[in-house]
Amino acid sequence: SLHRYLSPYFLVFIVITIDAAPFQVALQDDRRMLLSLDADDVRPDVSVYSVRVSGEPHTHTLLFTRPADGQTLPHPLQFNASYHGLCYSISLMLGNDSRASRAVRTPLPLDSVEISDYGPAPETGVVFQIRSPDRNIYTRVNISYMEGRQPRYMLYKDFFKGKTVFKHWLSGTCYTNISFQLVSEATVNRSTLVSHSDVTHEPLRHRTVPNPPLNVSLKIIHLSSRGASGSDLHAAVLKASHNASVLRRARDIPAAEEQEEEVNGEEMSITQMPLNESVTIYSSTAEPAPDNSTEPLWAEPTGSSAPTEEEEFVNALMPEYEDSNEPGSAMDVTFEANVMLTPLPPILLELRWLPPRPPTAFDGFNIYIYRDGNSTETATVDENTHEFFTELSEAGTYSVHVTTLSSSGDCEARESSADTGFTFYLSPAGEWMEQPLERPQEVSVKMLDSSTAAVSWAPSRHRYNGSLISVLSLTCLRPSISQRMENTYCSEENITSDIIISSLTPGAQYRVLVYHTNGPLVSPPSEPIIIDIEPTGVRDLVVYPLSPSAVILSWRRPYNVAFRKYILQTFFFNSATQTSQWSTYYEIASTASVIASVRVTDLLPAWFYQFRVTMETWSEPALVCCDASTVSFVTAPEAPHISTVEYSHGTLFVRWTYGDLFTDLSHSRLLHWQLTAEAKKSARRRYSIHVTRNMMKASLALPPGDIYNLTVSACTETSRNTSAPHIIKLEPAPPKSLYAVNATDAAVTLLWTEDGVVDFYQIVCRPLRVNRESKKAREPLLTAARVVTVSGLQPSSSYNCSVISSSYSSASEPAFITVSTSVLIILLCFSEFSVYIVSINLDFTFSVILVHQVKLIESEHCCLAI
Repeated sequence: SLHRYLSPYFLVFIVITIDAAPFQVALQDDRRMLLSLDADDVRPDVSVYSVRVSGEPHTHTLLFTRPADGQTLPHPLQFNASYHGLCYSISLMLGNDSRASRAVRTPLPLDSVEISDYGPAPETGVVFQIRSPDRNIYTRVNISYMEGRQPRYMLYKDFFKGKTVFKHWLSGTCYTNISFQLVSEATVNRSTLVSHSDVTHEPLRHRTVPNPPLNVSLKIIHLSSRGASGSDLHAAVLKASHNASVLRRARDIPAAEEQEEEVNGEEMSITQMPLNESVTIYSSTAEPAPDNSTEPLWAEPTGSSAPTEEEEFVNALMPEYEDSNEPGSAMDVTFEANVMLTPLPPILLELRWLPPRPPTAFDGFNIYIYRDGNSTETATVDENTHEFFTELSEAGTYSVHVTTLSSSGDCEARESSADTGFTFYLSPAGEWMEQPLERPQEVSVKMLDSSTAAVSWAPSRHRYNGSLISVLSLTCLRPSISQRMENTYCSEENITSDIIISSLTPGAQYRVLVYHTNGPLVSPPSEPIIIDIEPTGVRDLVVYPLSPSAVILSWRRPYNVAFRKYILQTFFFNSATQTSQWSTYYEIASTASVIASVRVTDLLPAWFYQFRVTMETWSEPALVCCDASTVSFVTAPEAPHISTVEYSHGTLFVRWTYGDLFTDLSHSRLLHWQLTAEAKKSARRRYSIHVTRNMMKASLALPPGDIYNLTVSACTETSRNTSAPHIIKLEPAPPKSLYAVNATDAAVTLLWTEDGVVDFYQIVCRPLRVNRESKKAREPLLTAARVVTVSGLQPSSSYNCSVISSSYSSASEPAFITVSTSVLIILLCFSEFSVYIVSINLDFTFSVILVHQVKLIESEHCCLAI
């Protein structure tokens, strides 16, 4: 095998000889593979030659074609390679034989490289982000860099999406000449093929964050006088700070407003020393200050501006300090007495610390002093100085920080990021108050009522002069504007007067924090206490029925309450599961409206229900109130349906249905049925009967001859529902007990009784024997009375009289009676003891009437015709 690297941008081509028949693969212009056959590859028994290219996600097969010009060898094939740094396998297919070659493409160089801090540990960790061209295949990344003056190399493979993290660099060290080279590796026939990309990006540099100083301590010293003891103290401070080297300074006063004024150092001593001078306090008896350029001190400037050029300081003091006003000396302070604030009693600030934890590369320490949030002093000391002194002259809140500085090398200077400082407060009277660092412990909140709470906590180990309670509504921030129902504590409010929190909103959720205070200084907050206040619940829950299966629920809420939603629940007996339980029917989002209502449908008719409306809060877990807002209700029954109506012999038989085949009445609140028949006449007389709910049929005795409105009502304890009316018309009944009385020779009186309702009666009398005089038909006699005299009859005649009842244009069956008029001959007969009247009719019938019993003188029998 022959391995040859053409260039970083070209393939490695390999010619593998199999059975002395070479199959050649070459690379052209970094993308095209040229595949060609030699004469030894051509066999007389093979007519088809193909090449299989594998390595990419898809395998490609290329076919050699026979030349048409009579040449022996096929024309070479070309294959466009898409992936850089990938190992390709090229096989010549000759029937069952194959001849293989291998090629490895060189990876393309990187497009860009980024180095950033590793957030959790910027002192020792960095994040590498590399970007390479598309379809650029590599297996490892060769990372080289200079750690100070030591070269380092690392072959790294754990890049995920071009990103990895190093966690082993040295703190504060400047790393330079950082470069990345892509490496592509492939194993062929137990040999490893390696290709490296070019390095075209600019070498990078990066400095890790130095470790912070250790055991930083602060001390406040009240200087009672400036006598001998004060001079000794100043001398001690000067000696302790002899090795300090101030490299830079920070001033908030514009240079254009500064004014120089000579001040006699023997007559007065400086009450404050800038931190960026020589980190000491000078007095009239101290050694001279070093010769350097400086800026004006804290006093308000009134003169010309000071020089702006900065010169390096040396670790030495000036031989003559007195009366010196050279730049860099402490006597370049210019101020007027009328613009100075009332000075504090002399106070000395003392800072001490230890070097950072090794291994850390550092060059010194920076000291920052802020008063009331504004930077007043910035100083830098060398790595061998571990103390700092300055005098404070103004009241306020001070923040003091000491950081480790690392600046050597070609990298940008960096400081430690950990918080190594102090905060304290100086009152105008010189009282010193330290920053409270202790959190309030065992904080508890007890609800006194729905809108008032009391806060308590355990006594602290240190003595503080006050406390602060912070209250913030978590509920007020959640709802939309249309749902907001509270306006207190929507922003964080602090309470300092007492431990009572008032004006809370029922149903809201609050976060309570407690702080210790020393003057304006505030301790870290306590663990947050979350107050979940139970809502008030709804009031005046009322049910308005709409139909047997629908009702409207309406209620009111108190004005001062916060909640997330209403929850409507129902309680009823479920006949399918044979259980009764509360279930949620509907949820309604809270609104600013005080009155709310909802329509409840799909209820069971004639069923017992309980409805409950509760409030659910925004808190987690949510609070729900209240179960007392419950109302009971029995839905109205469905209307029955009259199925059949029959009338026979004065009795009406009615049947009806209710619901459907699946309607269950075993647990229904249906009590009974009521069958009602209302007559149209008879002063709208009503006939009614109650039937148990298990029976759906009834009979009712009704007078005939009237029109009745039939209804069946399903009745519960509170309501009823009536079927659609069924109109029935009963035919009139024929008269009963028809009698003929007071018959004369030309008239007869008929009387009868009647059941039911009759508008009028029709009486017709027809003679039994038709003669010449009776051929003319008689007109029917109409009357509304039940006693009538029929006149115009023939004497001594018999008639068949019929009486028909008529009601609502309907006639009943006729009732018949035979009547006879009086006789034509009347005989007055006498016997021995009595007088008789004998009437002889025309049909030769007669009747005898006893008139009087009398004792006749003569016992003769005779008759006289009248």
